[in-house]
Amino acid sequence: QVQLVESGGGLVQPGGSLRLSCEATRSISTFYIMGWYRQAPGKQRELVAFITSGDNTNYADSVKGRFTISRDTGKNTMHLQMNTLKPEDTAVYYCNAKSPSYTYWGQGTQVTVSS
Repeated sequence: QVQLVESGGGLVQPGGSLRLSCEATRSISTFYIMGWYRQAPGKQRELVAFITSGDNTNYADSVKGRFTISRDTGKNTMHLQMNTLKPEDTAVYYCNAKSPSYTYWGQGTQVTVSS
């Protein structure tokens, strides 16, 4: 069973930065796509960004220009660099990875943007 473990969440002031990490217990080269989702209280889970096995990336309009997704196959880790954070970015952020046979989720990490 593959596990995805997120880290890097926390409390940050508006305009600040955080870097989320998602470490997998097996080679991330086996996933054809990996991504970050988030869920704010009372709202549906939404896609924030994804990266393909060919390193193509895509972002939600709300985070374009502020967030950057990347992956390190040598460390089996995916990252989300979040800059110029806004209060509306407050949510639990989840790591997601898709293989041909299964979709995996992490447990989530809380990001709170508040002064």
